[in-house]
Amino acid sequence: MTDRLREYRRRRDAARTPEPVPQGPPSAGPDAARFVIQQHHARSLHWDLRLEHDGVLASWAVPRGLPRDPGRNHLAVHTEDHPMEYLDFAGEIPAGEYGGGRMLIHDRGTYHCEKWRDDEVIVTLAGDRTAGRYVLFATGGRDWMIRRTDPAPPGWTTMPDLVRPMHATPAAGLPRDSAAWGYELRWDGVRAMAYVSGGRLRLLSETDEDITGGYQWLRAMAEALAPTEAVLDGVLVRIDGAGRVRPVRPSTGSRVPADAQYLIVDLLWLEGVSSVDVPYAQRRELLDGLALAGAHWQTPPWFPGAGDEALRAGQEQGLPGVVAKRLDSVYEPGRRSRRWLGIDAV
Repeated sequence: MTDRLREYRRRRDAARTPEPVPQGPPSAGPDAARFVIQQHHARSLHWDLRLEHDGVLASWAVPRGLPRDPGRNHLAVHTEDHPMEYLDFAGEIPAGEYGGGRMLIHDRGTYHCEKWRDDEVIVTLAGDRTAGRYVLFATGGRDWMIRRTDPAPPGWTTMPDLVRPMHATPAAGLPRDSAAWGYELRWDGVRAMAYVSGGRLRLLSETDEDITGGYQWLRAMAEALAPTEAVLDGVLVRIDGAGRVRPVRPSTGSRVPADAQYLIVDLLWLEGVSSVDVPYAQRRELLDGLALAGAHWQTPPWFPGAGDEALRAGQEQGLPGVVAKRLDSVYEPGRRSRRWLGIDAV
């Protein structure tokens, strides 16, 4: 009988990795049709889908994760079979070892198998976070594709390809009905819309130009957010040790300017749900709930109903002013609206 774990053992040294490394071939026994999806922070972030089959875990590495939109294909690289013990494995594979990096359990559950051939597998997954009918099909060599074939969950919307930024109307002073507004500090920087999906980043300027390559240091934000998918509105700046703020210019390569920051000020789409029609106060609650904070990205505070305080804080930091946003204002893509006001510091 063929030892289906021979390739798995060949790639691993049991003395150097915390992964389970059985000494012999897998034991025969009835399948319980279990699956696990592991989030693998290796050389590049990906998700590993493993399906119990014939005493082992048939495995695919999926760089962008399982698609949640029906009809969308994602690459799935067929890898070596894994032992059943991998259903429960999470941990740090040492650097330099095969698959080195952090492994987390993203989801697990059971599945119903509709078809299993050497070049096509159709299953319906029932996990804590993942549910749906998926087809895996070979496209050549180790490359397969995975596609969701049943309808998306009720209310699900596809991530938009383009949401143009909303702009504030210049105003001479703070609004009189100050309690009806929220206030943000105004930053002198590069306005940028961030599209985060499958741990990958697409960054567009306010003129719809793809500027991802000029700010490669921000890709770490997308990986840190994974598996969350979102569309964010923010400003790229540099904040030096003295607190001075200026725009951060695009650069080639992955070198990170030490004082570079992406300041996230709005949330336009999250996990299949558009929020452009949600009032500003609720959008900010959703955004704050994501707790987006890292070495080079953060969500600055906002000041509900406290225009004087916000303006004073901006003046103390030498910022150009504040943006007042009505608490009940929706996001109007591509428009300059009087429901947002730009007030200069004096």
